[in-house]
Amino acid sequence: MTTALMFLTTGHALAEMVIEPGSDDRINWQSLDEFKAAHGDLQGQELDLLGPWLGPDQELFTSLLPYFEAATGAKVNYSGSDSFEQQIVIDSEAGSPPDIAIFPQPGLAADLARKGHLRPLGDETGQWLRDNYAAGESWAALSTYMGEDGSEHVYAFPFKADVKSLVWYVPENFEDAGYEVPRTYEDLKALTEQIAADGETPWCIGLGSGGATGWPATDWVEDLMLRLNSPEDYDAWTTNDLTFNDPKVVKAIEEFGWFSKNDDFVANGADAVASTDFRESPKGLFDSPPACYMHRQASFIPSFFPEGTEIGLDADFFYFPAPADGSMGQPVLGGGTLFAVLSDNPAAMAFVDFLKTPAAHEIWMAQKGFLTPYQGVNPEAYGDETLKKMGDILLSATTFRFDGSDLMPGAIGAGAFWTGMVDFVGGKSAQEVADSIQQTWATLN
Repeated sequence: MTTALMFLTTGHALAEMVIEPGSDDRINWQSLDEFKAAHGDLQGQELDLLGPWLGPDQELFTSLLPYFEAATGAKVNYSGSDSFEQQIVIDSEAGSPPDIAIFPQPGLAADLARKGHLRPLGDETGQWLRDNYAAGESWAALSTYMGEDGSEHVYAFPFKADVKSLVWYVPENFEDAGYEVPRTYEDLKALTEQIAADGETPWCIGLGSGGATGWPATDWVEDLMLRLNSPEDYDAWTTNDLTFNDPKVVKAIEEFGWFSKNDDFVANGADAVASTDFRESPKGLFDSPPACYMHRQASFIPSFFPEGTEIGLDADFFYFPAPADGSMGQPVLGGGTLFAVLSDNPAAMAFVDFLKTPAAHEIWMAQKGFLTPYQGVNPEAYGDETLKKMGDILLSATTFRFDGSDLMPGAIGAGAFWTGMVDFVGGKSAQEVADSIQQTWATLN
């Protein structure tokens, strides 16, 4: 019996545990022993967490909490809210925040840091991210904000990532047609042209999403910004230090148009792109004969595949490839959640240290719905091959960037950018659209 098993079976019913400690050799139980040695003196403390997770996500996250409780003696209370963004602001300004908040968007965390509501996590946390996460400098930067004192500090710890730089396809369709998965961006464009030359349709693209129509195109443009320009340009674009109508941005929009505004490249023609619902769009992959061969979308899209689709067999994905010359490395666009401390409760800082243990990642990895860029975890802990393959993409990243529209002011990222992309596929030029978005941004300054 390992030490981890001994302390977890004391006072805690194993029925609460998803994985019995010591029973799964994919998980680094020793890291929990080491964590207990450093933080096992919090008996009687309570820790309140507020986050956006409800339903299955809440169940998965809270499956980690008994391990922390057993190691420290502290009790953890998690509350999930579907109005987290509003609730955390209200609670913080009222002086009654949770000890830890789990932010789905860094912009909101940055706002609260600037107002003095978040506690710095220390330079050592920034260095830990640089040393232990793939593209660690990217993750450290994502967690660093200006504080009330006017200085920058690390205020958040990223835990649980999502990948958006994915292209979905049906392996059988590729095999029947003799197509190979492209390894470079140039190969991707060449394959697009080849499929069209063969009389077939390369892409399914749909921007429809009710009041949010247009957002799938923003993800395309963000991925293309990372493949045509430097990470520094991308960062400057999200803050408007690089204006939206800069030639670099216009070029990225035009590049999206290369795929989306060519009737030969898109299922049902370019005129259908804006009106096709994004949830319906990938279904063309599964038509017989195929209505399209490729669909660019984030890791969540299999939820809208035909019932019974088996990922890895009936459908698969590949990394949206980078240019062949290597100048842009292997950029990955995605999202994630960030844990920030809002009180002086010592159990809160201990919880951040808990999230640095390989076991905290591996226990969730062994279930579902979790990806991590932590290089110190055992990739064999992933519960299925699809997650493992997405995890490999994260671990291979040289640059990770958060969804740009989520970093921009709401009037842009959830407004003018969306509608601008609809106007673009509807016939306006990239320059016209970029000028219009920039004019809107200028009114916010």
